[in-house]
Amino acid sequence: MSGNITLFYGAAINPQTLTSYDVLPRCLLAVGHTGNIDWMVEDVAPHDLQQVLAQHGSSDEYLVELKDGEFLLPGFVDTHTHAPQVPNIGTGQQYELLDWLANVTFPTESKFQDVDFAKRMYKKVVRTFIDAGTTTCCYYATLHLEASKVLADTVHEYGQRGFIGKCNMNHDSPSYYIEPSVSASISATQSLIAYIRSLSRASSPNAALGTPQPLVQPILTPRFAISCTASLLSSLGDLAAEDPDLLIQTHIAENPSEVAYTKKLFPEAGSYAGVYDQFGLLRRGTILAHAVHLTPPEITLIKEKGVGISHCPTSNFNLRSGIAPVGKFLDEGVRLGLGTDVSGGFGTSIMGEVRNASVASKVLQFTKETSGGGAAEESKHKFENKQLPIPTLLYLATLGGASLCRLESHIGSFAPGKSFDALLISPAGKQIGMWGSGESLHSRPKDNEQEVAKKEINEWLERFLFVGDDRNIDRVYVQGRWVGGRSFTGFQ
Repeated sequence: MSGNITLFYGAAINPQTLTSYDVLPRCLLAVGHTGNIDWMVEDVAPHDLQQVLAQHGSSDEYLVELKDGEFLLPGFVDTHTHAPQVPNIGTGQQYELLDWLANVTFPTESKFQDVDFAKRMYKKVVRTFIDAGTTTCCYYATLHLEASKVLADTVHEYGQRGFIGKCNMNHDSPSYYIEPSVSASISATQSLIAYIRSLSRASSPNAALGTPQPLVQPILTPRFAISCTASLLSSLGDLAAEDPDLLIQTHIAENPSEVAYTKKLFPEAGSYAGVYDQFGLLRRGTILAHAVHLTPPEITLIKEKGVGISHCPTSNFNLRSGIAPVGKFLDEGVRLGLGTDVSGGFGTSIMGEVRNASVASKVLQFTKETSGGGAAEESKHKFENKQLPIPTLLYLATLGGASLCRLESHIGSFAPGKSFDALLISPAGKQIGMWGSGESLHSRPKDNEQEVAKKEINEWLERFLFVGDDRNIDRVYVQGRWVGGRSFTGFQ
């Protein structure tokens, strides 16, 4: 991006709540040199464009005018994925969770002890996630400090917004892939936190909000309760208490065998969620992945603590873990986002999670209906055992994920003062079911032109979410910087 204001004019879709988003056929949006949105006007007729630009002291020199079928969308937020598992994506589908870890995942992750291997792989990994439209990503690395630094370096270099966590795991892991002690695990974690924060000191502050918002941030990452001793979890809880700005990510209640084993290891905790709570690891900014088999008291605890849940439907299907009752979570007011969970999940795109979240909700709905759930009972619930509508799916992929990362004031939607983390979506791909009539959206001779345009854009969004792919993500912007997408040829 240049030092001047860059302007975007055309269709935009702007998430608002779990049940609504704004459709703006003629939006004019200005991105300043900090990468924040300086101002936006939601409806500007073509004949008023120059007048509105003049009112804001701008010209059309740096105007990006969207074509028919193109629209702006806030960037996707992936709240749970494993960068070092991309090499084994799509394999091991005969296993459930614990056997999959032992036979597929741990052997692959152990290869990242080789820093040169990590450098080669992470360049491919981060580029793939960016081009899939993921502007913010919560990455699990491996237990290796130097390889985790490589991942942070790569995310920083490529301009993605990311949270990088070195896995803490000193228990019930293979001899070739385990940390030697609590002190070694904590020392390496502290070193990574300091290293990542040193990277970010050169990043521009989010001036409009008056708060520095580094693109790359550390995140505490106890792999899951089974892989950590009580002493390690306690030490991580101490780290979290000393540093309230740190986010925390881990797994919970993914698989029945995992849940049973966790309860056996920590009988005094009372529940899986209770394990994390007793060590001070449940708070606003904690992201718990999966949550397929939570009990009602655990859901209440998670809500009370302000914890977020990353819904990973593809992985939950693929590893036969089950279907998370996300509608119940939403009715209870639990924060929710989406995660690809590579390589339990076999895709790097949040659109895959949108599709499978939709399917999962439909399965729960017809399962409830065939088991005799009555309409009167269902009417008490807004989301539970009901199909998730498009506004909800879009919210989970954007603002919902931003909320899990404590970034909803900075990203996830378009508003003055927020970062311009955005996707320019285009029907240029040759897939079946693409959109765009070839006419100018702003000059169709219709009496109710705006309403017709909004209806068309709604259809574009649905088609993109359900049949689109990276061929339709023409540009990816993070903090106003063009960092990826189909048309990206290198940093501008």
